[in-house]
Amino acid sequence: MKIVIIGGTGLVGSKTVERLRKQGCEVIAASPDTGVNTITGEGLGEALAGAEVVIDLANSPSSEDKAAMEFFETSGHNLLAADKVAGVRHHIALSVVGTERLQDCGYFRAKLAQEKLIKASGIPYTIVHSTQFMEFLGGIAKSGTVGDAVHLSPAYVQPIASDDVADVMAGVALAAPINGMIEISGPERVRMNELVARYLKAAGDPRRVVADPEARYFGARLNDTSLVSDNNPRLGRITFEQWFATSARK
Repeated sequence: MKIVIIGGTGLVGSKTVERLRKQGCEVIAASPDTGVNTITGEGLGEALAGAEVVIDLANSPSSEDKAAMEFFETSGHNLLAADKVAGVRHHIALSVVGTERLQDCGYFRAKLAQEKLIKASGIPYTIVHSTQFMEFLGGIAKSGTVGDAVHLSPAYVQPIASDDVADVMAGVALAAPINGMIEISGPERVRMNELVARYLKAAGDPRRVVADPEARYFGARLNDTSLVSDNNPRLGRITFEQWFATSARK
């Protein structure tokens, strides 16, 4: 089976490539670095020729509203058109738990637009909604930093390690399309401010965390249901402590 992974050199992409190659699949790690560009279309047709499965893990280089929308719409149109030419039988995309609930944020509007393109394409598909990656905790802390304090929402989160995400993506690639969505989450539900405080303490970072219900998450105001799944998600196996001990300092 030939599988093309768009964003195959990134955090989740590289791990998914490794897992599928161990299963004996022919895997193309496609990205601008390897000569495949979903925005310009460069190398796309050649990479997808003969592919049965395409996994879209590409992410916008900017979270700014207009830039994110342009990226996901352009990339989505180009990739789905190339899928049809190549006869791809399963299109898989990674999206975010809460996308449909956070439409006051331009990035999530762009992700929803991407999902709508996939659903309307006529190509058999599976969309995987994931909670935030544990690897993003440092970025979340940075986004809320004012001076020596980190202002974050006390809303619930349930972050997942990228290794668990890669396990799921590889499994979905080897399964039949469901023409629907599955959701994945980490094993522990915790308040965002409390988890980031644990992360900073473990990292020896002196910044203090302030629970602020008005603090925005990349432009979106959160509540306790915004970023978590109650839709029977598949749960990852790696806890925060396990992830930090083995991955955070790499």
